[in-house]
Amino acid sequence: MNDEIPMGRKIINHDAPHILRPDLAVIANNVRAGATALDIGCADGALMAAMRDQKNIDARGLEINAANVSAAVARGLAVVQGDADSDLAAYPDNSFDFAILSQTLQTTKRPDLVLDHLLRIGNQAFVSFPNFAQWRIRFAHMFRGRMPVTKQLPYRWYDTPNIHHVTIDDFRTFLKERDIKIEGEWFLSGNKLRGGGMANLLAAHAVFLLRR
Repeated sequence: MNDEIPMGRKIINHDAPHILRPDLAVIANNVRAGATALDIGCADGALMAAMRDQKNIDARGLEINAANVSAAVARGLAVVQGDADSDLAAYPDNSFDFAILSQTLQTTKRPDLVLDHLLRIGNQAFVSFPNFAQWRIRFAHMFRGRMPVTKQLPYRWYDTPNIHHVTIDDFRTFLKERDIKIEGEWFLSGNKLRGGGMANLLAAHAVFLLRR
């Protein structure tokens, strides 16, 4: 079930047929083989294809961008066009083993409600997001007085889709206040895993596995 990777090791397997973004690779490595999954904001279906081909996952997708939906369908994936902010209420309770939200939480209008739906639809939920407390972002604010533009956050202030600037510590506090259990957590610097110590300062991205 869990293909654990030592801290500091690169998590991308370049011999694999699917080269995934690092946070997606973490999810693919830790999802249970043979499970069912709903990938919300699935983009072109890269994670769904990897889970299907490598772990026999029965994956369904929800994606707002029509071009991404077409690309995913062309891969033979079951993806429908929809909006995480408005369309998740149509999914029944406990209809999937896993609900997945990768790099999308910070772009939704009400991330708290979206997370409630994730934990209602899936028995467990993977959530990944950029850490807006990482030192590079702090540095850009403190010493340059500018909104940061980094490799992980390439957008400028006027065209960014990120409307909720969550940090790892913010997210942990949010989970504690709502009595949501953390069943796994991974922190990324580039394409390498790092330990949890000072993750709020040093990690660029985080992946959490949650259960209500």
